[in-house]
Amino acid sequence: MNHKSPLEQSVRDRLERYFSDLGDAEPHDLLAMVVNCVERPVLQVALEKSQGNQSKAAAMLGVTRSTLRKKLLAHNLQP
Repeated sequence: MNHKSPLEQSVRDRLERYFSDLGDAEPHDLLAMVVNCVERPVLQVALEKSQGNQSKAAAMLGVTRSTLRKKLLAHNLQP
C-alpha cells in the first residue's frame, strides 16, 4: 500500500489543479517551476526557524552554508 505524506499529497493536488487550469495548453519547464515555487518558502521558513542564523538554517536543510547563500541570492532573499 502506498502512503503519501500530507505534503506530498498537497503537491499532487495542486499539480492536478494546475493541469486542470491549463486545459489543452502544454506545460513547459514544469520541474523547474515546481522546484522554484517550493524552494523559496523552504528557505524562508528555515531562516525564520533559525532566527536568521545561516549556519543553523543550512544544517536544518542539509546543505552547506555556501550552498544556502547561493540559493538565497538566486531567490533574492535577504537573511
